[in-house]
This record gives sequence, C-alpha cells and structure tokens, in this order.
Amino acid sequence: MGFTARTSRPCARHEEFHMSATRKTVTLAALLLGSGASAQGTIKIATLSPLSGALSSLGSQVRNGTQLAVTEAAPAFAKLGLKVQLVAFDDQADPATGTAAARKIAADRQVLAVIGALNSGVTIPASAALNSSHVVMVNSASTANQVTDRGLRNINRIVPRDDAQGPAGASFLRGTLKARKVYLLNDKTAYGEGLANEVERRLKADGVKVLTNEGTEEKSDFTAVIAKIRLQKPDAIYFGGVYNQVGVFLRQLRGAGVMVPVVGGDGLDSSELSRIAGPGARDVYYTTTAAPVDSLPSARTFAAAYRKTFGTAPQGFAVFGYDAARVALQGVLAAARANGNRAPSREQVERAVRRGTYTGLTGTVAFNSVGDRREAKLYVMKLSGSRATLSTTVKVQAPAR
Repeated sequence: MGFTARTSRPCARHEEFHMSATRKTVTLAALLLGSGASAQGTIKIATLSPLSGALSSLGSQVRNGTQLAVTEAAPAFAKLGLKVQLVAFDDQADPATGTAAARKIAADRQVLAVIGALNSGVTIPASAALNSSHVVMVNSASTANQVTDRGLRNINRIVPRDDAQGPAGASFLRGTLKARKVYLLNDKTAYGEGLANEVERRLKADGVKVLTNEGTEEKSDFTAVIAKIRLQKPDAIYFGGVYNQVGVFLRQLRGAGVMVPVVGGDGLDSSELSRIAGPGARDVYYTTTAAPVDSLPSARTFAAAYRKTFGTAPQGFAVFGYDAARVALQGVLAAARANGNRAPSREQVERAVRRGTYTGLTGTVAFNSVGDRREAKLYVMKLSGSRATLSTTVKVQAPAR
C-alpha cells in the first residue's frame, strides 16, 4: 500500500551498549564492521508501521505477522547461538515520524532488518534514512514506483508496484465494467496520486474517456465533489485513496443517489471500509496486493496460529507482513551461516536479502536488481455490504531491469 496519512508525533527509542572489559575489543571490532549483534548475540528485527491513529488496524497486522515469523525463526537462530527478537516502531503513517524512527533504528546496531513501512510516503524517506547504515528493508505494502526507482540497495518489496496495480484497475474498468467515461479522484498523497495517474495513463491508451483526475484532501463533506460527478455522469469512478476517506465518500455518494461502480486500490483493503461506508458499500471494487487469507491454502496453519496468538482472524496485510519478515529472517540466517555461524554485518544481510529466493505463503519471492519482486499477483475484490469476495486474480511482473 502506498498511502500516507498526515499526523506528527516523533517516536523515540534509545539503545545503550554495555561492554565488559574482556569483550570490549571484540565488540568494538564488530561495531566497526557493522555487526548487528551485541556481546550476548541478540539480533533485532524491527517493524515500522502505524500502530496508532486511523490506520493502526493495518499497521498492527504487519507487526503481528512479523511477530509470528520471528517466533517461528527463533529455534534456527538458537542453533547458531543467537537470539532474535522483534522491536516495533509506530510511524503513525507520517513521513516525519517514520523518518525519525528510522534514524533511531539505524542507531541501534542490533537491528539488522526492518519490515515496513506501510505507507509509500513513509517508506520512501525512511529507506533513504537507513540506506547509509545498510539497514535492509523488506516492504510488505508500499506500492509507489519511487520506492524502488531510486536505486537504493537496502529496499526490497514483495508487493507489485503502482505501474502494475494501476493498469490492472484500468483494465477492470474497461474490460469487466465496460466503462467508457471514468471520473478519477485521488487523495493527493504519493500513493493515491501515483495510482490514479497510472490508471489515467492506461485508460487513455485504451480509448476510455477520463473526465477528470481530481485531487482532494476532503475527509468529511464531499458535497461539492459529488455535485460535479452528477453533472459529468461517468460510467464509473476510480478513487486512489484510503478506506477512512473513501468510506465517507461512498456513504455520501450513495446517499445522493449516485449508484455507478466505484473502483480503488489496496488502500480500500480494510474491514473498516464497509463499517464507515454503511449502506454506501455497494458495487465497490478494489485491487489489492494482499491476498485474501482464504484464497491461500498454504496460509491455514498461519491463520490458526494468528488467531491463537492475537485473538482475531488475520487479514491480507498480516500475511504479507509475515512473508516479508520470513524473507528478512532467512536473509539474516543465510548471511550468518556464510559468516561462520556468527552474527553478520548489516552489509552482509543487505546483499543476502537482495540475492535470495524465498518460498512464502504468497508464492516464490525473488527480487530484481532494484528490489522489486519479479513476479507477483494482484487480487480484484468486490465489496457488497460487509462482505468482500474475490472477483479475479491477475499475475503481474516487475519492469525489466
């Protein structure tokens, strides 16, 4: 997912090193080499996601999925004499808060990998802040093209890009919904605007009329926007935004008697959408990078463990958080084994993650030269009331590099 909410509260964490006289030389050498292990052999995997605020339900899934992966991997680390643990940071879906947290992560030499962030607007500056320290990020949700287009060696993602998701949404509008005139909206974030622009580009190439591509930060009163939509009479609406904003829009849109289909991206992939939209949750479709859990037979054991641990059923973002964490953990283990079964450096982990091939709940994960997943799937969901069902699946590939 690439969306960004706008809040600001810096997240802080301080890590102190206590070195005994007998281990001081060894520990200092490890620090100079970029090792993430303390004298006690503790390795940390961090998560960076919104744990408070409007998007906390999604950010908590990323953290929880990562926690399960860390717990499962602990015995493999123990065999090497290492301890692995999770440290969770709340970025509040805010770029400044996320970047501040990234700097705290970089300062903690025990952190060898980060799962996150949720929002592209946070992932982009946070990955830049971590790049010089070689802290690898395995992203489970951010779709904006800029996440990987900057050529950073430390950022990888297991979800498709906007330039895959946007065309998939456009193809659905034209092919399945037979729309000839489409009204585009976006939430003016890196995620929403980027996604809407990709949809616009493909629709125009396919001969579909784009009535407008309007940006709006409105959250509570869409009267003016709906008036323009009624005047233009589109066959369908595409909204590049997030469920908390789009849900209000849907409720008011249907209340005004506008019943044309509404399509969006993975920012709508939340059970909260139907609650917010109420009776407006009708004829709504969205593409999502996060597979419905019941569509993944391999996720049954994971789902049972998630329910047992957290007391609730997992959603797609938990599955992808889990897979991203497994990629990171397997990269750390591979680097440790190549390092003589010792805690590896951040640079060694960075290289190992980018070069590896992994089998996850969502299929095979392998990265291209810039950190995009070579092959992935998009899922088109239909929302009817409180129930979201799988409409179709689309296989996509990363751009050739």
